[in-house]
Amino acid sequence: QVQVVESGGGLVQAGGSLILACTASGLTFDSYAMGWFRQAPGKEREGVSCINWYGSTIYYADSVKGRFTTSRDNAQNTLYLQMNSLKPEDTAMYYCAVRAASGYCSGSWANAFEERGNYWGQGTQVTVSS
Repeated sequence: QVQVVESGGGLVQAGGSLILACTASGLTFDSYAMGWFRQAPGKEREGVSCINWYGSTIYYADSVKGRFTTSRDNAQNTLYLQMNSLKPEDTAMYYCAVRAASGYCSGSWANAFEERGNYWGQGTQVTVSS
């Protein structure tokens, strides 16, 4: 049984930092691309980043480039999202996802994760106060 669990969310002031973590079990972690997504109230879910199976290729949404860093530790089955210079508009529920069909990210990576058959966590809330 595959389990995907996010942690590390919380309340932070604008300009602050947070590190999110995501652990995945019940699968061969280093075979799959991983992604971070977020959804703010009243808005559609959006892709934040995608990292390939080895960690050598990473895509970021334009809105987080230069502020967020995604990494993975395959030995620990863990995905990370380092978030710096946080803004109130970063407030959202953050989700981790496993791309079960591939170990690679593509130019349309966000849509690929929305396909059936992928695995998602329950999310962790990030709130940035102004």
